[in-house]
Amino acid sequence: MFLRQLSYLIALDKYRHFSRAAEHCGVSQPALSAGIRQLESELGITIINRNRRFNGLTEEGQRVLAWARQTVSDLSNLRQEAAFAQDIAGGSIAIGIMPTTMQVIPLLVESLKAAIPALHVSITVCSSTEILHQLREHQIQLGLMYLDQISQESPLDAHALYQEQHVLAAGTGMVLPHAHHCTWENVGQLPLGLLNRQMRSRQLVDTAFREASIKPHIMLETNALELLHTEVLNSRLATILPVAALPERSGLLQTRLLENIPSPDVGIVRLQQTITPTLSMRAWEILQKLDFHHSYSI
Repeated sequence: MFLRQLSYLIALDKYRHFSRAAEHCGVSQPALSAGIRQLESELGITIINRNRRFNGLTEEGQRVLAWARQTVSDLSNLRQEAAFAQDIAGGSIAIGIMPTTMQVIPLLVESLKAAIPALHVSITVCSSTEILHQLREHQIQLGLMYLDQISQESPLDAHALYQEQHVLAAGTGMVLPHAHHCTWENVGQLPLGLLNRQMRSRQLVDTAFREASIKPHIMLETNALELLHTEVLNSRLATILPVAALPERSGLLQTRLLENIPSPDVGIVRLQQTITPTLSMRAWEILQKLDFHHSYSI
């Protein structure tokens, strides 16, 4: 059994297409297919449901895939350990982040690269649920997410960075109440653009409206922060966002505080491992020293 065959299987599951998986692995499609057939022959099981095209993995194939991911991840960590023994200035780390933490990630990357100058950082933007899945599958090493979405039984370490604060935000061309705080009744009278309902931030906002018995005037729902920022900065819509999700040009915005909306902890998480790779351990030590509790509040 060769590690290359395991990498073929991982790529095939990712791309769900023989040609694209082969291209990703830098081999021909026949070579990839032959490698997986050889893996099936060595294990004595059928890994792939075949028709004329890729039709998913068998139940046994799913178990082999999980084992393959663990093996390839362990090999990658071993290679980094060997490189680290020679030069602690480099390595590669993958981080999954929620969309509403976009302002935070540059600070995390800056802190990591200050200590590990040649570090290569890969960032994936996804939901907290997907972050947890990718941690378990060894697809990422760190996550930036809501900590209250981690069950006590989860084999994860967590470190809180800040408490999320939601604010009402609008462009300078929109009329807002002059008070520093804004009631939900006032907010309900404004044309709003909000994140979509699948996002935790939006769910907190919906709960606050519901508890205040207010039906909001929602004109736009999206999972694209850039679109929301454009509409708000041009004063076409107001929005409710965490401070860490406001556009970088937040000086062009009016903001108002909101009452009776939860402030969940946001922080970094990692999977607990019997042997923690040196790079992951060093990155965790660096990030544990960070505290943004006064950075993302108004």
